[in-house]
Amino acid sequence: MSSNPFSTHFRPSRLAVAVAIAASTLATAASAEDAAETRKSRYTGMEVVKVVGQKEDHRFEATGSVNLVELKDIQRVQPLSTEDVLRRIPGVNIKSEEETSVVANFGIRGLSASESKSLMLEDGVPVAPGLFIGNDRYYNPRIQRVERVEVLKGSSSLRYGPSTIGGVVNYQTKTPDDGVELSARAGSFNMKEVGIEAGNKNAAGDAFAGIVATHATSDGFMDKGYTMNDVMAKAGVEFGNNQKLGVKLSWHENDVNMSYRGLLLGDYQAGADYNPAPDDDYLTDRVAFDINHEWLLSDSATLKTLLYWSDVTRDYWRYAVNTAASNAAGRWVYTNSLTGNNRSFERAGAESRLTLDQPLFGLNATTEVGLRLMHEKSNDLRITATRAADRTGTIAGHLQDSADSVAGYVQSRLELSDKLAVTPGLRIESYEQERLNLQTNALAKTSNTEVLPGVGLTYELTEAAQLYGGVYRAFSPATNAVALTGLTDQQLDGERSVNYEIGVRGVAGTANYEVAAFVMDFSNQVVTGNSNPALSLSNAGATSHHGMEFSFSQPLTAGLRLDTNATWVPESEFETGTNAGKRLSYAPKILANLGLNYQLEKLDLSLNLHHRGEQFGDPTNIVAIPTNAASGIWGGLIPAYTVVDLLSQYQVTENFSVSGSVKNLADKRYISGLREGIYVGPERSFEIGARYRF
Repeated sequence: MSSNPFSTHFRPSRLAVAVAIAASTLATAASAEDAAETRKSRYTGMEVVKVVGQKEDHRFEATGSVNLVELKDIQRVQPLSTEDVLRRIPGVNIKSEEETSVVANFGIRGLSASESKSLMLEDGVPVAPGLFIGNDRYYNPRIQRVERVEVLKGSSSLRYGPSTIGGVVNYQTKTPDDGVELSARAGSFNMKEVGIEAGNKNAAGDAFAGIVATHATSDGFMDKGYTMNDVMAKAGVEFGNNQKLGVKLSWHENDVNMSYRGLLLGDYQAGADYNPAPDDDYLTDRVAFDINHEWLLSDSATLKTLLYWSDVTRDYWRYAVNTAASNAAGRWVYTNSLTGNNRSFERAGAESRLTLDQPLFGLNATTEVGLRLMHEKSNDLRITATRAADRTGTIAGHLQDSADSVAGYVQSRLELSDKLAVTPGLRIESYEQERLNLQTNALAKTSNTEVLPGVGLTYELTEAAQLYGGVYRAFSPATNAVALTGLTDQQLDGERSVNYEIGVRGVAGTANYEVAAFVMDFSNQVVTGNSNPALSLSNAGATSHHGMEFSFSQPLTAGLRLDTNATWVPESEFETGTNAGKRLSYAPKILANLGLNYQLEKLDLSLNLHHRGEQFGDPTNIVAIPTNAASGIWGGLIPAYTVVDLLSQYQVTENFSVSGSVKNLADKRYISGLREGIYVGPERSFEIGARYRF
């Protein structure tokens, strides 16, 4: 694994002082008293989704739509990546680049899947490398460590930020149970994966520790081979004075033979399956830790404090092409020159949330007050090299980006009656961005403050149906790479949107359902270079998005269950500017999923169908995909496709299970996305696996 030799450390700042004080506070609070209770301590973390009643899954405190995917359903899908799970959730569109989703490419509710306007968390902690400084797609959590996926849309996402226009995706990681679980699977493209989960608690039951580790290798579809290692360790303890402390450490590395380049049109149509950039390499590694502290101050007051730090490096070595030779050959022809785009990202943050269950204005109320301090810093090193010495060369550019941000929010859930609750809230995000050219010492700065009010409600129509809705202001920052391009403040506003939602969720007999209608009205949307380089330095103007989501689950006969959902986004378009009236890229009108699950004693069979409607590759809405080796981001109309997966699990004994799958059962050939060429969706593949616990 190559690392960035120019990575630098944080300079002293107000944030560093705040983190040090908070850490000292946690250490003082963590006394050695014995716990009063003897239950197993779970890893404490920032709670994203709250359920009102354990038996009534439709009753959430959230004033927006909520989608939860539990561990048993994750395992049923037998995913290789988090996005294998996300694409089955209503409202979520995936633009995959290879089967393990090394980088995150998803959009929610008509927002482009090639941009980041939705917040990605792990255990309530931001995990995308750069929220304010840019390049926030370079790390994607591994599904092997995840036990629950939460997607939160609507006004409830105001509790988090920035970039919650589409919503919030939170990956809850596993807290290993007592014992050891070994897993292994193998499949097409010479894929091999082994994993271990091990945990233990003390005799009193008030402390635990555990580890989840995975190693995987594959030649990869289209020879986009990878080697991945992922290790996560957790520990937690309860104290007799109503306190909990949790620590999570993680390390991840992945070496992938992939690039931004895809197939040229002729080869795609001819069914080619070779790697279009066989010598390009994408190398990432990440180390991180979280410290969580929960203090039950009284029966009505709880204080949660979270400290987090992460360091991500991404080295990306890409060979230059000979355009004329590529056009003549009908495929990319590479020269002996290459560039290393090597970037590192460091983040430190501290966040506290105080929850009070106390009357307000004479009403039963739950109030939450939060404060977050965060510092991000990155180094962007560009190296020119030759094939003869492909990991060393001349420094052609060296930029350092940083951002300091402060966010505060308050919201109260007021119970106006035993059926109606209203939740007003206010969030303020303030940040300063800085870009420094380390070769010339040229410096540029910009700053911005956003005031984000919102209000939501829930109303119990019946014991089995809940109405919810809300309106809130959301924003996504113009990141350093866009706002300070050319070391000049581009005077770009944050992306601002007023979002509306109304929905109903509930149960009807044995069926579960949810229906939601939404509107996102952008006063300003900044389109990044990944969609269209010509727009990356400007406020693209107003855009409008509206649609509906539907989900339904129903037992059909003994052992057979239907799960289905659909998303309809008839409008996702520019209202002003050069592309007025045109649809946003990677925003299909239709997304749909249908699953049939059959359980018979120890056997579990699933047939899953996923449909994605046609979509445009860029905001100009050109239809024809280039036939030659065009430079820059490709456009074109990407056809709709439908893929079907057949999945099975069998519980051999209480401690031993086996699984098997056929993914893309019909061997559908389809375009998953465009960049510099055509990304091809994975062909039919087979997998077998086993789990054993002792």
